[in-house]
Amino acid sequence: MRRSANWRSLRERGHPGRRVRLRLVVACVATAAVAGPLLWYWQASRLPSTYAVTDHGYADAGGATHNQAAHAHVGHSGRSVDALTADPARPPDVALTLTARQERFALASGRKVRGYTLNGQSPGPVIRATAGQLVQVTLINESVPDGVALHWHGVDVPNAADGVAGVTQDAVGLGRTHTYRFVVDPGTYWYHSHQVSHAQVVGGMLGALVVSPDPADTLALVHVYDGIRTVNGQEGDVRVPAAPGQRVRVRIVNTDNGRMSAWVSGAPFTLVAIDGTDVHGPTEVRDVAVPVTAGARADLSISMPADGGGVRVHLGGSAALLLGAGAPAVPKPAAELDPLGYGTPAALAFDPERADRRFEYDIGRRPGFLDGKPGLWWSINGHLYPDVPMFTVAEGDVVRMRIANHSGEAHPMHLHGHHALVLSRDGRSATGSPWWVDSLDVGNGESYDIAFVADNPGIWMDHCHNLPHAGEGLTAHLMYEGVTTPYTVGGRAGNEPE
Repeated sequence: MRRSANWRSLRERGHPGRRVRLRLVVACVATAAVAGPLLWYWQASRLPSTYAVTDHGYADAGGATHNQAAHAHVGHSGRSVDALTADPARPPDVALTLTARQERFALASGRKVRGYTLNGQSPGPVIRATAGQLVQVTLINESVPDGVALHWHGVDVPNAADGVAGVTQDAVGLGRTHTYRFVVDPGTYWYHSHQVSHAQVVGGMLGALVVSPDPADTLALVHVYDGIRTVNGQEGDVRVPAAPGQRVRVRIVNTDNGRMSAWVSGAPFTLVAIDGTDVHGPTEVRDVAVPVTAGARADLSISMPADGGGVRVHLGGSAALLLGAGAPAVPKPAAELDPLGYGTPAALAFDPERADRRFEYDIGRRPGFLDGKPGLWWSINGHLYPDVPMFTVAEGDVVRMRIANHSGEAHPMHLHGHHALVLSRDGRSATGSPWWVDSLDVGNGESYDIAFVADNPGIWMDHCHNLPHAGEGLTAHLMYEGVTTPYTVGGRAGNEPE
């Protein structure tokens, strides 16, 4: 009777071993329920060792209804990017060779830094041309182990010359060469690496391209080396001769990852060009700062005081150009020049209201996996790279795009191969000069409507020019129907466009 009672008691309480096994089963099921989806997302995010940018993401035809648009990014016929070149029979008007090296070198100031040079210097040689000339640059990789590619920032080159490793060319390996050919329009531009760009650009693989008939224009290429802000490779204040009454055009280039402000003391000034395009009807201003986002350019025209006084052009606050005798440093003005209402309106060659394609480029941030790495990543339209839109257009289309940013940080957005017209910011329409950009600072919480004509066939990057952000997934592409590329990211050439 006692044994029977004990047996009934054990059955009522459950056997200890059975309870342990049950808990293990429950724990395993719970772990699988959590880990299973995570493992799937991890695996799904892994990028292959080589892939074409046209094979990832999803096609966005911008509301176009014809059938070709829906399938354009997976087509394998049509024009290759290699065929989109300048006239191969035309002899160059400006020809030079740039030899890339990874080395320790001296800046113009004498400071020694480790990074990248072109023809033994950084910044690289200033390339000067006049409007309509054909520029030919032969790039030689002497000692850069990761390979090299040069992008002509702001120049609407033919696609084959865009210099994006894995999209328009293979990275130029050790001992190899590559030739770029393109016709230039007037303006202030620059060139820089687009292979492992987040490292090579910071390390100094860059230079200026000035298209102007006036060799006396003053260049102010700003770059930070090892935490030191420089102007044309020089530290601190850089003196430039200027006579009383002389008008000086200062061409400012911001090559860094963040926004910079420029302001003038000692004289009023006029903002005469933005991103290589002249401002229509600019007016003279004083006591205002000019924002220059990452990758952008701003041309200031300054009339030197007739009494022999000097001028200081402040460049980010820790460096300056001193024109003539110079002028005392002053704090950054509280007011900022807003291109949205600066200058006077002018007629356009197209109607932005009659757009053929309309796109959304919505920048956010969310947790997830990027190439197998967990983290908090930038997103485009709610998706993480490479599951991002391939904005698809046809040649001749009028294109509108709304860029909205709710990611928590500002992003300097750069569209290759095109200049876009800013129509509005946060719903407020532009009222001044047509504001053409290739590098647009989109602050957190801001939205911009832009428009352009699709008149330069190819496959073009549309990415954040805070270059680490591009490497963290803030990269999409604009693709013309029927254009293909034989190049892939990764692969034997080791192409790494970010």
